[in-house]
Amino acid sequence: MPETRMSASGRIAAPAEKLFEIVSNPAGHVEIDGSGMLVASVDGGTVTKVGDFFDMNMDREPLGDFPEMGKYQVRNTVTQFEPNRLFEWGVGMVDGDPIGHVYGWELTPVSDTETDVTNYTDWSGIPADMKSYWPIVPLHMLEESVEKLRRVATTTERGSGHHPLWSPPNPESAPVGSNLR
Repeated sequence: MPETRMSASGRIAAPAEKLFEIVSNPAGHVEIDGSGMLVASVDGGTVTKVGDFFDMNMDREPLGDFPEMGKYQVRNTVTQFEPNRLFEWGVGMVDGDPIGHVYGWELTPVSDTETDVTNYTDWSGIPADMKSYWPIVPLHMLEESVEKLRRVATTTERGSGHHPLWSPPNPESAPVGSNLR
């Protein structure tokens, strides 16, 4: 049976809570993206549960596989959400259902100050006639995402003591994918 899952892992000197705040924040996805495909989070805000969604502006050019796709938008639907442990989303077009592949982050606390992280993609749900195109994102790009997460999580804004992606969320902001849009 052919492989349908790929992952990159590492240990990061940061608590799982801080890492989860970054990987579950749509703006955080752009900052830690190792593929260069993510341009901007359309929604801003936060996601809080399975079924929430966040739209993302994308650019296929960094992959060099389908340059005719150019810039486009996707809707990411949260498929697994375990605070400080697991964040996973399925990808589809804004006007359609998820295609059948997911991306995710697994976080396993080692101590109060260190966390093992795994960034993965799983394309087992892709229709058989499309599987030859997967994985879309190669392993070295997943590895780069882990490294970027490490840099974001261990870098602070000068004088503030924290990075803007893991500061407490604004309670006034509407959750992404809510009925408030």
